[in-house]
Order: sequence, then C-alpha cells, then structure tokens
Amino acid sequence: MIKAIVVFNNHGKPRLIKFFQHYNEDMQQQIVRETFHLVSKRDENVCNFLEGGSLIGGSDYKIIYRHYATLYFVFCVDSSESELGILDLIQVFVETLDKAFENVCELDLIFHVDKVHYILQELVMGGMVLETNMTEIVTRIEEQSKLEKSEAGLTAVPERAASAVKAGLAGAPARVVSAAKNLDLPKLPSNIQLPNLPSFR
Repeated sequence: MIKAIVVFNNHGKPRLIKFFQHYNEDMQQQIVRETFHLVSKRDENVCNFLEGGSLIGGSDYKIIYRHYATLYFVFCVDSSESELGILDLIQVFVETLDKAFENVCELDLIFHVDKVHYILQELVMGGMVLETNMTEIVTRIEEQSKLEKSEAGLTAVPERAASAVKAGLAGAPARVVSAAKNLDLPKLPSNIQLPNLPSFR
C-alpha cells in the first residue's frame, strides 16, 4: 500500500504532498524534510529504492523515487508493493502530467494544484493503485476539462443576461414616462371634500 506521495524540488520545497495515513501537519513537514535529506544526498548512479526514514516507519517501509529535472517524485510504500511497479507508476504519473500540461514544469504543479491532484486521484486513491493506463487517465482529464468549460459557460450566462438587461433598460425611464403620458387613464377628481373628523388625543 502507498503511504505517501511527495513531490519536492531540488531545494526541498514541497510541490505536492499526499498522505494516505493520518499525520499531523508538523509530522508531515518533518517527514518531507527527512525524505528530502535521504533522497537528495544520493548519487544519480545508485538505485532509486531505499528504506524509509525513522519517521515514516523505518525498515518496514520503502522510499521509491525518480528525479526529473528540478523535481523529485517520491512514493513511500509498505513492503507489499513492488519497487519496479511503483517506478513504473511514477513514470506514468510524470508522463500524464506532461501530456496534461504540455511539457510539465515546476510552475504547473504550483499554479494548477487542483488539476495535479485530480490526475493523482485517477492513479491512486486511498493508497491503492487505480489505473496505470495513461490513455485512460488522459481521457478522464479531457472529460473533466470539458465539464469545467461547460460549467464556466453556464455561470457566464446570468452575467451576460444581466448586462443585456442593463443595456436594454438604460433608456427605460424616458420610455416609461412617455408611455405613461400616452395612456388614456381616467382622471381622478381633484376637488374631493373630506368631512372634518374629530381629532383623537
């Protein structure tokens, strides 16, 4: 089972954090720091698997990572997961991000956090791998984008209607007054005498 997914840059700044096991925020920050220190000081020529740090479970857990340009993609898993399977999952995740953002970069992860989390949820949910077929994931992302665009169009309709009404009513007061003058209404008597009523105190 996948316990955590962390993406951070070469300086240790987290760009994506997803824990599938509850940790308070301070503990999460400590885990990210420890994971960064474990992963960043490793040579590029060594394997991408190592034992989990003391905070995330020690030897019962494995840290599996890939380093792409300025980002480290780190998955913390228990002993039931295959290292090569997780490496392949990281590759699918990165390639899906690349297709979704057309040459993904660190800024895409910063400014489109919701979309990145949506992509991640298509791959992994509750610590279990859901989908590894990239074309299937990309299809779901495109469907979601179409849905968001159609919803954006619906929310714009009231604004367009309101602006059209405002434009149509701009000359309305003058038209209303002239229309009221042209109505042939019966005249009310103006010389009505009311009796003197006693005043109540």
